[in-house]
Amino acid sequence: MTPKSTVKKKTSGTKANKSFDFETSLNELEKLVDALEEGDLSLEQSLQDFERGINLTRSCQNALTKAQQKVKILLENNNQSSLKDYNLKDPE
Repeated sequence: MTPKSTVKKKTSGTKANKSFDFETSLNELEKLVDALEEGDLSLEQSLQDFERGINLTRSCQNALTKAQQKVKILLENNNQSSLKDYNLKDPE
């Protein structure tokens, strides 16, 4: 018997009915990566987990983009400086 992924997938409700939880999605993504790195999954399960990981990555990236846009709007509405791109080499 082949091992199955230990990551639980949410199946209740539709996308429109539930709000996106960034932290939960990021946690699930980390578990998927761990399971894939272990290499104990079947090819089919690995592909399913990889696909789920891609979808979670896109959702997390969209959430981060929306949060950044919201912060930018809030700063601009308060006449504060605009956001600067993050740069590891030049901390401010």
